[in-house]
Amino acid sequence: MSERPNVLILHSDEHSFRFLSARSRARGGEPCQTPVLDDLIARGVHFDAAYCQMPLCTPSRIAMLTGRHAHRCGAWSNGSILDPNLPTYGSHFQAHGYETAVVGKTHLGGSLQHAGFGARPYGDFGGPCSHQPDPLDKTGDGLRTRTVDAGISEVPESLLQENTIARESLSWLREHRHAKPDTPWLVYTSFSRPHFPLTAPKRFFDRYYPEGATRPWVGRTGDSANHPMTVGAIEGFRTEEIAEDEMMKARAAYFAAVDFLDEILGDFLALLDRDGFLDNTVIVYTSDHGELAGEHGIWWKNTWHEAATHVPLIVSLPEHRNGSLDAREIRTPVSLADLFPTLCGTAGMDRPDGLDGVDLTDVLKGGSGPALDDRVGVITESPNPRWGAGTEFRMIRSARYKYIAFRDCEDLAFDMENDPDEQRNLLKTDPDNADLEALRDAVMAGFDFDEVEALRQKQTAELRAKYPARVKMHTPNQILRGDGKLVEADAPLYAPHVISDDPARDFDDYPAR
Repeated sequence: MSERPNVLILHSDEHSFRFLSARSRARGGEPCQTPVLDDLIARGVHFDAAYCQMPLCTPSRIAMLTGRHAHRCGAWSNGSILDPNLPTYGSHFQAHGYETAVVGKTHLGGSLQHAGFGARPYGDFGGPCSHQPDPLDKTGDGLRTRTVDAGISEVPESLLQENTIARESLSWLREHRHAKPDTPWLVYTSFSRPHFPLTAPKRFFDRYYPEGATRPWVGRTGDSANHPMTVGAIEGFRTEEIAEDEMMKARAAYFAAVDFLDEILGDFLALLDRDGFLDNTVIVYTSDHGELAGEHGIWWKNTWHEAATHVPLIVSLPEHRNGSLDAREIRTPVSLADLFPTLCGTAGMDRPDGLDGVDLTDVLKGGSGPALDDRVGVITESPNPRWGAGTEFRMIRSARYKYIAFRDCEDLAFDMENDPDEQRNLLKTDPDNADLEALRDAVMAGFDFDEVEALRQKQTAELRAKYPARVKMHTPNQILRGDGKLVEADAPLYAPHVISDDPARDFDDYPAR
């Protein structure tokens, strides 16, 4: 076994920080059931205030993989292309003697689909970004189906993407051990849930529907209720069309999807532990962004609100799991930009130049983490006018405050200690607060919205012209066969060869329903 630690990154999609059962209701938690993640928290370091770099799938992933602010790595929108000149932790570890693999969702645009990893046996190589909608879309409306059709999954559980990711990851690790037992590895497993479609197996949905799901933590109240960005997101996502009963059913399905993912992670980790793959392995769990789930009158993400930007982040070292290091919770804000330099630190390798995050290895090992104390706060941004002209924002989260600077809208600021639900804009109630002026200066230092917009247009056009997609996908996920051919993994679901449309008619012993 290599003395250098292996790395296992468990990555979910759209998991709000509220949905960990280790988080109490008193601290803004929802009553979900996540015993596997709770156990990781009990045997690791829980970064209680972790923030994504941009609250949207593709940009968050590009920014996290490269350890840079979104505007510094071309992370603009869903479908953005990852610049191959930027190192990722996949390419960096590969170059430093590790074998690396990514399994599952990457949601990258164009013809660059490996993100610097040495292997990619299964995932979304383009097209509909891995999410497996039920074959029967009851509405015919790609946006409204997200909540209207929430409920029990019609996809057989064995064919759900989460199960395939776990099996393909385990298979890759077993083959790697067979071929290169002395070479350390980094595996990035990227699951789809709890991202919509909001469906889950019946045993999970029945926990929360018709009783069990709570109402949204925060209503459409407070000083930002009619802010141009809030209004733009509500109109863009058409969330005012979601009736009360539809909302509660969709929330129940989100709870169920969180619980289902936790069970998948438990099965996966149990197999890895049984086969000795975790003995010298750093385990990371996080998500690309959160889920508003009706908070502030909004669903989904791509806003500055806590439920959209604040994500789970758990890191468990072998020393935590063998008892030589105590578990701990860190409430100082951190960023997913910190993940790349921290992985380098745990592996004892130099970080590449140009990263925006800090190395948290000292914190993981029980230290005070001077790097955390030295920075003003962590940054989340969305330099894309998705919700209307001027709604681009840059947000900084300090130990106490959150400041959101907009390109051409009223800025917002909140006291996260005394107003965690973001109701009172301090720029109205405490306009002379020197701490807020300092945060405004910090979040805008070296940043100009006009320059960034010009860069967005230029970079997007150049990368699309240079690396256009050359294959067309027809189903959510693809799988690499042994002969090197990439084929549709979900064809039985979405392009099936139907042998019977009425099994009760065609099979005399078909059981009665």
